[in-house]
Amino acid sequence: MTTPTTTRTAIVTGAARGIGAGVAKRLAADGLAVAVLDLDETACKSVVTEIETTGGRALAVGVDVADEEAVQAAVERVAAELGEPTVLVNNAGILRDNLLFKMTTTDWDAVMNVHLRGAFLMTRAVQTYMTKANWGRVVNLSSTSALGNRGQANYAAAKAGIQGFTKTLAIELGKYGVTANAIAPGFIETEMTKATAERIGVPFDDFRTVLVKEIPVGRAGQPADVAHAVSFFASEGAGFVSGQVLYLAGGPKS
Repeated sequence: MTTPTTTRTAIVTGAARGIGAGVAKRLAADGLAVAVLDLDETACKSVVTEIETTGGRALAVGVDVADEEAVQAAVERVAAELGEPTVLVNNAGILRDNLLFKMTTTDWDAVMNVHLRGAFLMTRAVQTYMTKANWGRVVNLSSTSALGNRGQANYAAAKAGIQGFTKTLAIELGKYGVTANAIAPGFIETEMTKATAERIGVPFDDFRTVLVKEIPVGRAGQPADVAHAVSFFASEGAGFVSGQVLYLAGGPKS
């Protein structure tokens, strides 16, 4: 990666653990100052400590990404304490899986609020700094579930929406030097996928074995795999790549 003349600041949401934590640590290794955002600020501190221990700069910020005022305050705090953000990774997400006839309105709204409303609010708040700098990178986390997945009508719809949101951002913000891309992971080993196995009553090792059999490269994905892709999209050299959806699933998806 080409080192920028000044240190850029990145915001990663849902970064206390899993994919978000992996992304935050990778961007810090790439030389960016990183704001580690999650619902519980205390939960972010271990990631911040790890980044600081390796010589990076990081800040833990607690925020509900679906709360408009809280998002604005969090972004302003990042700008004041760490630097004006020009890289945003919208990773925050939750699961409320169920078959359609069992899914409650609350389950639907909760997933839509965190994934779609959260990405919208965060991007709207951060784009001010990006357009001012005439440089920015937005990376949104979608999922292979956007193609449809049993028991995930809410999650699949939200992740498909993320892709349309991403392509529209690319069109609207491109003239300001801002790119927007989405990453749609397949099976990644995280606390969230372990919780899914637990919810359906299957030992995680068995759950993983069944899924890996369908993955051409023959292994499960890791947070580091996603972080590597984010690193590319956030890089100086990726300025001509925008509006794309990268299916990161160990094989082809469409």
